[in-house]
Amino acid sequence: MRKILIIFIVTIFSIPIFSQEYRLENNIHYYDEQTNKSNAYINERCVLDIYIPKNIKNFPTVIWFHGGGLTGGQKEIPEELKNKGVAVIGVNYRLSPKVNAPKYIEDAAAASAWVFKNIKNYGGDDNKIFISGHSAGGYLAIMVGLNKMYLEKYGIDANKLAGIIPFSGQMISHFTARKEKGIDELDARIDDFAPLHFIRADAPPLLLITGDREKELLGRYEENAYMARMMKLKGHKETTLYELQGFDHGGMAHPAFPLLLNEIKRIEKLKK
Repeated sequence: MRKILIIFIVTIFSIPIFSQEYRLENNIHYYDEQTNKSNAYINERCVLDIYIPKNIKNFPTVIWFHGGGLTGGQKEIPEELKNKGVAVIGVNYRLSPKVNAPKYIEDAAAASAWVFKNIKNYGGDDNKIFISGHSAGGYLAIMVGLNKMYLEKYGIDANKLAGIIPFSGQMISHFTARKEKGIDELDARIDDFAPLHFIRADAPPLLLITGDREKELLGRYEENAYMARMMKLKGHKETTLYELQGFDHGGMAHPAFPLLLNEIKRIEKLKK
């Protein structure tokens, strides 16, 4: 179940770089016009950037949620995903304490629904949509991917996601969601805001990646290890866990990107 990576140099440089042109579009609203007009914070914050390959069709897409503890951070197109033959959607979402759970999860779902409904217009394949993010972003990705109710609101089955790939995401209730309720950060909860509450055998492929258990945030590796074990016990056949030895919470993202790209290639081959 657990794969420990010590040396990354070969893997990092094995990812091909495509001689391909891309275009970038910024600050696209992912809620409808009526919703945007109804709330100034939604209108300001709920936007996404798209980084799209030119002149090719049916490319895979990565929906990317930034980290920041659900209290900070900005949308981004990670450098490690540029010029790799994939589209990248960088998403902003509302932040605590201006909103509380589940508003930021609902935003992540709304952005994901926008991608499902629009990526074909840019040449992408809506059967090759992967959801990912680092830290708080990883938490949002797996919540949207496992709790099917968030995408069902938009008539989308979460099982249509090609893969769920959180980087160092929380699997118990996120510490900010707990703080909003006055729960101590060491008081682990598995409730409606915990990905672990929504384990299921029929979920899309799940790739869990964390930093070194001795360098990570409080219990972050162990949460992911428990998620991997419980998904497998539930009957899920495609859960994989990586622990990146020597990397802390912030540093683990860079070496995790090649694993994400390799997972996309693996799943693409299965879909052919």
